[in-house]
Amino acid sequence: MSHPLIDRLTTEFGWPRLATPEDVTEFVSAPGWHVVFVPGDPKRNLETADVAVILPELHMVFQRAFDCAVASDAVESAIRHETGVLKTPGLLFWRDGRFVSGIAKVRDWDDYIRRIQSILSQPAAA
Repeated sequence: MSHPLIDRLTTEFGWPRLATPEDVTEFVSAPGWHVVFVPGDPKRNLETADVAVILPELHMVFQRAFDCAVASDAVESAIRHETGVLKTPGLLFWRDGRFVSGIAKVRDWDDYIRRIQSILSQPAAA
């Protein structure tokens, strides 16, 4: 489902839109931290637009410590079920190809900061 604020992430910021399971695997398997934004239906969930605005701000605050991408409708359900983060909108964090954690629904700013600091401080998988 398209929305101008979600489209902005791929057009203005140049973040990839993950359209196939192979796109997801390729994106999250690269070295380092990766966030996949799972928007859900922006017409039914008004929080989706909020998170689409918040994510670029978080990306800057954390000094681009993670790459970002947007899940398309075609892969969204599979990603949600694979990670167990079923509620949308969601920010799903991978490191070196391994799912680490997710943040579902919109949060207040301080909660995002605390949660992301905690996620990024986790040691790499052995």
